[in-house]
Amino acid sequence: MKVTELRLAKLFATATRSAATEDRVSIIGGHFTPTPEASSGKPSQEVPTRTRPPITTHILDVSRGSPAAGVEVLLEMWHGAQPRPSFGGRGDVGGWVYQGSSKTNTDGRSGQLTSIVDAVKPGIYRISFNTGEYNPSGFFPYVSIVFEIRESQKLEHFHVPLLVSPFSFSTYRGS
Repeated sequence: MKVTELRLAKLFATATRSAATEDRVSIIGGHFTPTPEASSGKPSQEVPTRTRPPITTHILDVSRGSPAAGVEVLLEMWHGAQPRPSFGGRGDVGGWVYQGSSKTNTDGRSGQLTSIVDAVKPGIYRISFNTGEYNPSGFFPYVSIVFEIRESQKLEHFHVPLLVSPFSFSTYRGS
């Protein structure tokens, strides 16, 4: 922790920076929020305020070994008569409600998909990637990932990355 803290302090303290360094600093800065216990040594009783949206994503093209830029990303939340969508969607009443969309930047990261809120609304979410537009000769026209945020997790951050190639994809819950 101390090594990371020293490296970040050095990175933010550098007087002359290139445009690429500025980009990196803004990305790192968005993920770094000092906590009250870091400075006082005592645990805080307060919930920290978010500095980034509660749901984020990025896409890496493993066949090229680089971020996937320009991919459309769509975030939706389930609002139906049933508390959750059924597998296969048979008999579902209601549906998916748009939460936000964006395109990935040159680093493969999407823009803001939801507002920055302290507590994310628990429920079932679907994040979809327009992989067919990114790679027209690939096997997957789009990839959708469905995940659940529970009441006990509403203060957590959810990073849902996509690793993609023309004929496969993988995902995981990142940090």
